[in-house]
Amino acid sequence: MQEITIKDYLSENGIRPMNKRVKVMNYLVSKRNHPTAEMIYLELVNEITGLSKTTIYNTLNLFVQEGVARALNIDSNELRYDADISQHGHFKCKECGEVFDFSLNKELLEDLRLKNFVLDDYQFSIKGVCSICLKGKSV
Repeated sequence: MQEITIKDYLSENGIRPMNKRVKVMNYLVSKRNHPTAEMIYLELVNEITGLSKTTIYNTLNLFVQEGVARALNIDSNELRYDADISQHGHFKCKECGEVFDFSLNKELLEDLRLKNFVLDDYQFSIKGVCSICLKGKSV
């Protein structure tokens, strides 16, 4: 998404496209690194005058509340954010800490004894070691 498109996207979703919000959404969309609030703050603090951690947290909470981002609780001590609101899973590498997306098919979940359930939302995460970290190691 380009910045003008992000402004329109936020507006269409009932969010006033103030500069700080646009910058945070632009970061989420362009980096796609499933960042923590702290990661976003450290990346943007020198770019945005007067940016505070509170602003980052409030912005991310607004994005989640309005459905333009998801909060990911992959580890119990860490909350990450994703601008990709489509249904998909996440893999977190225990070595490098990177989080990767993978597709997840809803029909597969229905085989998990949920035949008479209606699935509106689901989050699925896996932890292990990514292929990049495994290079050079014998498994």
